[in-house]
Amino acid sequence: MSDVPRMLDAQADTEWEIESEEGSLWTGTRVLMGLVAMIWVAVAFAYFYLRSLDRHGAWIVPHMEMPPFLLGTMIVICVVAQAGFVHYGASRLREGLAFEWMVAAWLGVVSGLIATGLQIWELTRLGFYPGESGYTSVFVGFALLNVGFLLTGALWPETIVARSMRLRGQMLPHEFFGLSVQPEVRLLRASLHGCILYLWYMAAVSLFFWFLFYVLH
Repeated sequence: MSDVPRMLDAQADTEWEIESEEGSLWTGTRVLMGLVAMIWVAVAFAYFYLRSLDRHGAWIVPHMEMPPFLLGTMIVICVVAQAGFVHYGASRLREGLAFEWMVAAWLGVVSGLIATGLQIWELTRLGFYPGESGYTSVFVGFALLNVGFLLTGALWPETIVARSMRLRGQMLPHEFFGLSVQPEVRLLRASLHGCILYLWYMAAVSLFFWFLFYVLH
């Protein structure tokens, strides 16, 4: 009987550690989004500031070739599709449909990689130099940053779905993945929640800058 209090204390300590890790993932995701927001705000500020100071046609020089509209639109479509795929997969996972989750998640990973590849390809097809005008300097800076953030958005769900495949092999047949209380499964769900927030955030950012650079100029 003397071992019972120790076992209860050990379980309480384990539960506290798991909840702390879940809280850390929740906080870390918000901090990451805050840091990313600061970077994008700086890009947006540079865009509007230089555009407002346009003198003698320095914002967009005459006869300057603009970035390919179709290519920019395809990037945005892939980013939005990625967020939709992963979000849908997460809803399937909560219902215990692990196979549907994995298919949707891998589609999201592929969409993110395609968006990253298209953004890199676009940088090789630009018809202007970075310092040719105010627009070109801001656009090139945006595109380079976007490559890094899009790649992050592709690798994050990839690590989650890879972990879920490994954990699925360790679970008992009757266990429900979406409601499992296993520590690793709970942390995976917390990470997935943060990943979905990040992906939808990047989708909104992509739509915003698509309008600025490809529509508004």
